Amino acid sequence: MPPAKAKTPAKPAPKTRATRVTRAEAEAPVRETPRVTPMKIDNIRHAAELLKQVSDPTRLQVLMLLSKQELNVTEICNDLPAQSQPSVSHHLALLRHGRLIEPRRQGKHNFYSLTETGRQLAEVLKSVVA
Repeated sequence: MPPAKAKTPAKPAPKTRATRVTRAEAEAPVRETPRVTPMKIDNIRHAAELLKQVSDPTRLQVLMLLSKQELNVTEICNDLPAQSQPSVSHHLALLRHGRLIEPRRQGKHNFYSLTETGRQLAEVLKSVVA
């Protein structure tokens, strides 16, 4: 049996130097970091939800169309020929759920228009898209 190797002792941690603080640094006022209040967090979450609603190109197009005038599903489908009627209805439901649009029933048809939040968001998006 070979002889056991002797364990070497662990090296001590290197000594660190204390950093020097200049007089100007010591006398400078301490700036507090701004804290995010619960109200701001709620606003941030709300903004994230709104932006999620228009993250899809079709929903963004629908929002832009409705910023000009009130339309029903058939009229929106005519302006978005690449989209089927069920697809447009699905996107309208998501926008309605997000409270960006509201329906108005007239006979057999629902006419959609922007809510106040939808109008404000459309104005912001127009400046970005233009």
